[in-house]
Amino acid sequence: MSVLGVEGEERDDLNRAESAQIRARSLRLLGSLIRPMRARLVLSIIVVVISTISQVAGPAIIAYGIDTGLPALIGSDWMPVAFAGLAYLLAGVTGALLIAWFTVLSAQISQAILFDLRRRVFLHTQRLSLEFHESYTSGRIISRQTSDLDAIRELLDSGINQLVQGVLYMLFTAVALFLLDVESGFILLASLVPLAALTRWFQVRSQTMFRRTRVASARLIVTFVETMTGIRAVKAFRTEKRNEAEFGGLVEEYRATNARVIKLFGIYDPGLVLIGNVAVAVVLLVGGFRVVDGGLEIGVLLAAVLYTRRFFDPMEDMAMFYNGYQSATAALEKISGVLEEQPSVADPEHPVDLWESRGAVAFDGVEFGYVEGRPILPHFDLDIPAGQTIALVGSTGAGKSTLAKLVSRFYDPTVGRVTLDGIDLRQLHPKDLRRAIVMVTQEAYLFSGTVADNIAIGKPDATREEIEAAARAVGADTFIRGLPNGYETDVNKRGGRVSAGQRQLISFARAFLADPAVLILDEATASLDIPSERLVQDALQTLLADRTAIIIAHRLSTVSIADRVLVMEHGRIVEDGTPEDLIAGTGRFAQLHASWRESLV
Repeated sequence: MSVLGVEGEERDDLNRAESAQIRARSLRLLGSLIRPMRARLVLSIIVVVISTISQVAGPAIIAYGIDTGLPALIGSDWMPVAFAGLAYLLAGVTGALLIAWFTVLSAQISQAILFDLRRRVFLHTQRLSLEFHESYTSGRIISRQTSDLDAIRELLDSGINQLVQGVLYMLFTAVALFLLDVESGFILLASLVPLAALTRWFQVRSQTMFRRTRVASARLIVTFVETMTGIRAVKAFRTEKRNEAEFGGLVEEYRATNARVIKLFGIYDPGLVLIGNVAVAVVLLVGGFRVVDGGLEIGVLLAAVLYTRRFFDPMEDMAMFYNGYQSATAALEKISGVLEEQPSVADPEHPVDLWESRGAVAFDGVEFGYVEGRPILPHFDLDIPAGQTIALVGSTGAGKSTLAKLVSRFYDPTVGRVTLDGIDLRQLHPKDLRRAIVMVTQEAYLFSGTVADNIAIGKPDATREEIEAAARAVGADTFIRGLPNGYETDVNKRGGRVSAGQRQLISFARAFLADPAVLILDEATASLDIPSERLVQDALQTLLADRTAIIIAHRLSTVSIADRVLVMEHGRIVEDGTPEDLIAGTGRFAQLHASWRESLV
């Protein structure tokens, strides 16, 4: 065998093994969702079995009424006919009531499962580390929570009902037909051969089509979400036409895949009808000759025809179930994949409590890289005393933001440790870590809600007086009171009612209210104009007082308030000193400062 052939077989083995793992993962998730519903599931099964028996009993009761009741009625005995009519009515009412009960039970089960699954996806994705969210796009996460969960919802809401009722109905119908007339039962059994062949043909071809449909749908959602999220960049770079072409291509792909699925149903559905009609015709033909010969009663023939016809009724619904099943299976595989992800920054098993933090930060022999073999910080040592404000300066990619992420414990170092007051961050209780260290980023993200709600994120149990005091401390109170509803103004998505500088002041008020021991400002003034920057600079003086602060800034005006400046290049500190000392020297910072002063002239 050739090397290529061996490699191909190995790839096939890996694909099969991977598919088996994905199926096992999905089944584990499904089992964990169903387990709490076991009692309701048992009850619903009992209900649907009794209701199906009630429905299937109809043709047999009709046969009894015709073959037994009518001759008795001719002899003036109306009891058999009355019994048949009453039994048929009772079976119909019982079946209807139990089906209604089963529908309610199945809806309760499906809604409970969906609630559990939605909650798990939200809580788990929120718990996952920043590394996951930086590699797994927001559009894909939204697709998991929307279209994928909707596919599972559709299956649970109607598909499962159709499957359970359909399978039981076909099974009980076949059993009733065999009990009523064995010859007609064998004719129905023979019709299962072409039925099975047609269904197998449909399954094999539709499985791939349904998966392609799910992929195409997910691409549509991802593209739409990312385009709307980045609408400012779209407008700025006039990419509407390009986006229109790209989205149009995705829509066409989605249409084409759905068209192929529809073509499959265009063959499958008529095939079902043809097989069913042929089976009914054969039962009627053979039964008619037997009636003439006296070997079969007319009522039994009528019941046999009805049972044969009804046997094929659920098949189309079951075919639609297969459609939903394929979509839901693919969706469950994707969701289970997300839920199997583990945080790369795990909570400590035996956390150390830190009730009061002084804010002393240290890097001890730290090595770190986002990709193995490509270190951002090759070997890093740094001591930041409590209460000191340091500014990180350097070119893009020097490692400044990486340093901030390590202090915030968004990532853990590959080698070495980062400590707060001498305690490894990996050992700190998460609540103590988040209370002690807060990062304010350039984006200054505001959530939907009021200005007061956004400030209170820093301290959820804060009183209105504390919220307003924090705003006053950073100079945000004046503009907030000038908003349409003051602190109750709804900032809308991404703070649509406030400017960039005002959003930054709100984020500073949020940080001030949180009162962390260590505050990290990751280019917090980079997107501001000069008036807004001056407004924020005044707030910074208050915000940084009496706490350890790490400022990452390209604007050297922000650096002037620091006690100490660190110039970084390629993950190393190349200069370390006070702003005045470094400006007076001839190093990298002095050159940057001179260039900055020239730009102001």
